[in-house]
Amino acid sequence: MDRVIFHCDLNAFYASVELLQYPQFRTAPVAVCGDPSARHGIILAKNEAAKAFGVKTAETIWQARRKCPDLILLPAHHDKYRYYSKLAGEVYTRYTDLVEPFGIDESWLDVTGTLHLFGGDPVALANQLRDVMKQELGLTISVGVSFNKVFAKLGSDYKKPDATTVIWREDVPRIVWPLPVTDLLFVGRASARVLEKAGIRTIGDLAAAPRDQVERLLGKHGGQIHDYATGEDHSPVRPAGEVPPPKSVGNGLTFRRNLVGEEELRAGVYLLAERVALRLRRHQMKCTTVQVALRSPEFKTIQRQKATPAPTNVSRVIAQCVLELMEAAWHPASPLRAMTITAAGLLPEEEAGEQLDLLAPQASARRAKQEKLERAMDQLQDRYGKTIIGYASRQTQAARAIAGDEEKKEEKP
Repeated sequence: MDRVIFHCDLNAFYASVELLQYPQFRTAPVAVCGDPSARHGIILAKNEAAKAFGVKTAETIWQARRKCPDLILLPAHHDKYRYYSKLAGEVYTRYTDLVEPFGIDESWLDVTGTLHLFGGDPVALANQLRDVMKQELGLTISVGVSFNKVFAKLGSDYKKPDATTVIWREDVPRIVWPLPVTDLLFVGRASARVLEKAGIRTIGDLAAAPRDQVERLLGKHGGQIHDYATGEDHSPVRPAGEVPPPKSVGNGLTFRRNLVGEEELRAGVYLLAERVALRLRRHQMKCTTVQVALRSPEFKTIQRQKATPAPTNVSRVIAQCVLELMEAAWHPASPLRAMTITAAGLLPEEEAGEQLDLLAPQASARRAKQEKLERAMDQLQDRYGKTIIGYASRQTQAARAIAGDEEKKEEKP
């Protein structure tokens, strides 16, 4: 028997939460944005009225206002979003204990084992959920109902806002396969370009292609998305509170002023590398790949990556990888607006032991010594505060100039 999976998506979440305080703007075009004075002036969310003008998430405020001169801008309040996300999660757990968040505004629910307690009709239950959310929180959700997680999410995206979409097995050829391949979970623009060169443009094209052909094009990821397209995703909905380990950990900064020169660039690299390494150690993970994204004041982004010399969660090793990438990709005299460092290819620490390099035994020993040092620093900072100890590189004028900036954290499950 097929499972019954819901994907619940809070519609225009940030904007909807803000509009609870400003009901007079409910029918007007509204967007939530970052702080322009702190150089975070981008659109974070928009309501349906703003969307009708072509306003898009992640574009700059001036681009959005050019499309919609009467756009109402509201500041972001992330504490509010976390609060309402928690309330929504509590509503979901009334219906099942198998609730898996997918970001702050989306969740999967497996109601297979509890559906009989609520009348046995999946569509009626989805509609009941939508009504409860409106009545108790003043928010709307779109619900996708399907036999697996991938198609349930596709269903919640299919019709918005405040709608229920059902995709059973017999509905897949009619609803799913004609959609562009980019509508499928985890198929980004880069993968879509590769697939298009092979004549694969729709989800149906992907499902019809031989699995081994897609794997040759995209590696292991190709096999995974082929399974998604054919409906062979069997991944479980994890119980509420059970969080899977991340597959990557990233930290990014948009600097209050552009960084120029080798000293300032190094300061930015070491600051972010320390934060990434600390979070790796908190997760008891090590990375095998380091990625860096560099953004100019003109919003041109360069992305590069390289393998680490060995699995690591040491900031010095991560920073050195980034500096080597930047040496080939970024001139020190070019102003740098923003930087993101991501540790990928993660392994649990117990599976990521380093064998002694017979050709460079000193390098292996030095990395082990650095890891021991940084763990000792973690313990001191946990006990006495972050300022009790740190690398001397933090105390340079350049490092102090950027250390107070807000950071963006990314963890990909």
